[in-house]
Amino acid sequence: MDVFSRTFLPAAAEAGVAIPTVSRHMPVFRRCVAADDPAALVARCTRADRPTQGEYLLLLTYRRLVVTHESRMLHRLRLHLNTELGHLGNVTWNPDPRLSAVELAATAVDGVRERFWIRAGHPKQVWHLDALLSHVFRPRAARAGAGTAAGDRASAATRDALRRDTAAWETLGRSRSGLAVAF
Repeated sequence: MDVFSRTFLPAAAEAGVAIPTVSRHMPVFRRCVAADDPAALVARCTRADRPTQGEYLLLLTYRRLVVTHESRMLHRLRLHLNTELGHLGNVTWNPDPRLSAVELAATAVDGVRERFWIRAGHPKQVWHLDALLSHVFRPRAARAGAGTAAGDRASAATRDALRRDTAAWETLGRSRSGLAVAF
């Protein structure tokens, strides 16, 4: 049994995904994910901008994000998103323990902003998902900011973006002093 199978099946069981659903989605995931890539998260989710479209199955590994959609009536599978984590931009997640859900958002290579609601059964699982997403996505961001030169470039880029934002406010008739910005 390869690394993907050894990690995918327990992750699917932890998420409460039924065996028939796992069996239907497994061939699609096998085509997208390498055999030596361990699964970090398997979760049912819905699209935040289109909640009536039905459920999606999200697979997050340490290298890829794969999302499949299954039609309600005929149970036909469609690959919705298949991308390397390095090709995702502006990855954010917002844990909401009141709703027992986490909103995961990322911009794909084609510029489309994807937003998914991952439901958790209990508020403690929300924090588990938050920690898991931090574990998968934060190391990449920390490596990019490592070193003083890279940190200086990042802070300069942040200052330039702030200048652009405040200039936009001034064109709307507001002054820079009206903006409360904390450094």
